[in-house]
Amino acid sequence: QVQLVESGGGLAQAGDSLRLSCEPSGRTFRTYAMGWFRQAPGKERELVAAISWSGGSTYYADSVKGRFTVSRDNAKNTAYLQMNTLQPEDTAVYYCAAGARPLATVLTRLADYNYWGQGTQVTVSS
Repeated sequence: QVQLVESGGGLAQAGDSLRLSCEPSGRTFRTYAMGWFRQAPGKERELVAAISWSGGSTYYADSVKGRFTVSRDNAKNTAYLQMNTLQPEDTAVYYCAAGARPLATVLTRLADYNYWGQGTQVTVSS
């Protein structure tokens, strides 16, 4: 069951930028804290960035700090991941996730997320 839909993935060259978007699929449902994960073949799914319900708190993995920016527009019920200065190491399937509880903090564990997207492929060439 597709609960969230990611868009904006694709091919990029090193140094380029991409912007991912995430919104509910089908019937609109309420989302609270949201996060972006990525998973490369043979690697664990890792949290890339997360944002709190209000957008006041964010989290970034060390590997993307200074390059990626997570944001949200609650009026549009949409979350974004701006990815700048892309590197080949960023190549992965990127997943959007959302919590279902009104928590004020960012969520950093997979088990904390209730809704998931199907993923969007991001491929970065040298």
